[in-house]
Amino acid sequence: MKRINFAAWMLLAVAAMPIPSVAAEGFPEKDIQFVIPWNAGGSNDIAARQLQKIVADQSGVNLIVENVPGATGSIGMSKVARAAPDGYMVGMGTSSTLAQISQKLTTLTNDQFVPIARVSVDPLMLLVPTDSGPQDLKAFLAHVKKNPGQVSIGTPGSHNLNHIFAQMTARAAGAPYINVPYTGGAKVIADLAGKQISAAVLKPSESKPQIDAGKVKPIAVFANERLGIMPDVPTFKELGYDVFPYGPLVQMAYIVAPAKTPEPVRTRLIELFSKAIESDQFKSFADQNGVIISPLKGDDLTREINAVQKTLDSVSEKVFNKAEDKK
Repeated sequence: MKRINFAAWMLLAVAAMPIPSVAAEGFPEKDIQFVIPWNAGGSNDIAARQLQKIVADQSGVNLIVENVPGATGSIGMSKVARAAPDGYMVGMGTSSTLAQISQKLTTLTNDQFVPIARVSVDPLMLLVPTDSGPQDLKAFLAHVKKNPGQVSIGTPGSHNLNHIFAQMTARAAGAPYINVPYTGGAKVIADLAGKQISAAVLKPSESKPQIDAGKVKPIAVFANERLGIMPDVPTFKELGYDVFPYGPLVQMAYIVAPAKTPEPVRTRLIELFSKAIESDQFKSFADQNGVIISPLKGDDLTREINAVQKTLDSVSEKVFNKAEDKK
């Protein structure tokens, strides 16, 4: 009887011990789907495909990049939120997603994701077609003021940081404008180069090839300091325009997995992506394409996302709820 009781006790003791996650053992054992909630050819898509190559070279892990554009990134990110929390689907979140959340324009919440690693931090710029219309900020603002409601500014998505800065540009001019939203930066820059729109608010990485080709021209940066990659482009601030009256705004791209992803799996994803993002190969790509790398991962990234969300909750309400800005 004592033997039976002892055996039963041992079974209970073993059952009570923490069991390593089977999902994390040998993870990943198959391809990982990498959802980019924007069109192919945009800055986030280009960065994702670069990471795809580096992760494969470093770790032998195959990332399948899938573009799921629409609703300023919400459609693709909703797909990630609904995915099984097993680590085999991740997505590229951006500050645009956070802006949508702040205005309740999406059912998404940050609680539906666990942050993995930040890919980039990207200041935004105001660009115009080369040799067509105003070629500096002062002239552009005067043009907007002289032609109220007729000057168009293209943005990838709407009610996001790009749209916020387009609104602030119009406020600096003291006149309304036409906002033209697209499903990705690649389409915006193509139409800008083709002179289908008057101006655009884009990242350096989305516009550098067209700038280098002489088809578009950046006339001002939405930042407190000039960009190292484009030192000749002035900031709004130095030209006397405050585009951060409600607090600083950060345009960033970062990788997330669905909520409830097991911690060992999350840790492995952090290792895979952080190693790639911090590699010399990705840094070289970033330097050549105007991407700014500022690594954050795991819980540190969670805190940064929450901080950006808090600012956007305030800024979006002040920018988009003013009657003169409703389009």
